[in-house]
Amino acid sequence: MIVSGGELDYPKERFFIPTDMDHRKEQLKFMDMELWYTEKQTPHFGITAKISRTLHHEKTTFQKIDVIETEQFGRMLVLDGMVMITDRDEFVYHEMLTHVGMNTHRSPKRVLVVGGGDGGAIREVLKHPSVEKAVLCEIDGRVIEVSREYFPEIAGALGDSRVEIRVEDGIKHIEAHPGEYDLILVDSTEPVGPAVGLFQKPFYQGIFDALRTGGVMVAQTESPWFNRDLIAQVYRDISDIFPVTRLYTASIPTYPSGLWSFTLGSKGPDPLEVPPERLRVPDTRYYSPELHQALFQLPRFVKELMVQKER
Repeated sequence: MIVSGGELDYPKERFFIPTDMDHRKEQLKFMDMELWYTEKQTPHFGITAKISRTLHHEKTTFQKIDVIETEQFGRMLVLDGMVMITDRDEFVYHEMLTHVGMNTHRSPKRVLVVGGGDGGAIREVLKHPSVEKAVLCEIDGRVIEVSREYFPEIAGALGDSRVEIRVEDGIKHIEAHPGEYDLILVDSTEPVGPAVGLFQKPFYQGIFDALRTGGVMVAQTESPWFNRDLIAQVYRDISDIFPVTRLYTASIPTYPSGLWSFTLGSKGPDPLEVPPERLRVPDTRYYSPELHQALFQLPRFVKELMVQKER
């Protein structure tokens, strides 16, 4: 049995009425059958994981939500057939999305997370004592509810008194709140469906307008192996708007190719110029002051994506 893109594919030969002679053999086949989940990350490549059970499945107004128990990575949240988080490696993504920008800004007090209904980015944001208010703007409220039920260690910080949860369109929220935030994190799904607008230049201009003086934004920007054109375009768009733009990467096993990119835009402070003593490390497992300094030493083929801005 294979779970492909969030759907079950049953081998056709399993479905027949066995004869008396076949009955015992067929029972043994079902006992030995394994259940696997496969995400087709491109038309020609995917990632697969053995799973023990399906915990949740539903279709909301916006997407399909699945929670499955995997043998290798624990519980896995899947949206429209794409892996969002797992118990084992979620800390890498959430720390890298959050702490680079938090430490680049001198003292972020008001923070907005667009998307991120699982609550992981909010959890990391609240580790910084300067934060007075953290707004989570998630378009699909069911993602928040499902995450609270099945990923309490990730979503637990959503109940903090400093957190305001807004179930609404992040693009519209940003348009309605000019000059309000010190840091904006774009914790989006892949650029399909309602998330397409989160990878376009007007959205980044809206973020610029919603940031205060010295404000910083960070967005997840996909795989340098599979999304080269997208990364180059996003870097170009953000560079056209923000005076400081930096690209950095992290290793996340369950994301397409395992190498993931993030793009930072800043109205002033530069992550390369943050004094080491100011690089706070609040209970992290991946991010560190040493890593912060090394993040921007990119492989040559990734650097080429930034050079495309000049062409």
